[in-house]
Amino acid sequence: MAFSPHDDARPAPAPVPGDPAAPVTFVLAGGCFWCLDAVYRITRGVTSVVSGYTGGGPGRPTYYEVCSGTTGHAEAVAVTFDPSVVPADVILDLFFTGHDPTTLNRQGYDVGTQYRSAMFWADEAQRELFQRSITRTQPSWDQPIVTTLEPLGTFWEAEPEHQDFYAAQPWNGYCRVIINPKLAKVRKRYSAWLTA
Repeated sequence: MAFSPHDDARPAPAPVPGDPAAPVTFVLAGGCFWCLDAVYRITRGVTSVVSGYTGGGPGRPTYYEVCSGTTGHAEAVAVTFDPSVVPADVILDLFFTGHDPTTLNRQGYDVGTQYRSAMFWADEAQRELFQRSITRTQPSWDQPIVTTLEPLGTFWEAEPEHQDFYAAQPWNGYCRVIINPKLAKVRKRYSAWLTA
């Protein structure tokens, strides 16, 4: 995975093969990145959450370019976690709980390919894990899951104001109306895995 904070691309640390405690990073898109960011920041064993853009054309996009729907990028989070504290399946279950994976290119009022439900795999093992998680989760939904599996290209870190947005602006209308209900749902189902 190439990880790019602002203009400088740098490779993400690769897991140590065979080390079950090596940090793992998943790049997941489920609508506005503020929502998944808020969910993962209160999850035990998560060591880093970075909101950003991936899955689009070359060059570093801005938030406004991505919101225009013309770059092909999705708003996504790179969530890094310690699998000896929280299993990968829990991270993926939180992903499916924190958004509606049955709506194509839409999450509530957010519409466009930039809000697609997508899992960006870094290697074949991740692709297979992501596919199994979709298959395992499908019986919980009345409609077909439309989450795409896409190869991970460059992940561009979003602008600073988009990092930990919920904690910085809990009074914001979007946070109160959109994120709070998602957090309530996550807390109800996964309280044992949360820090708050």
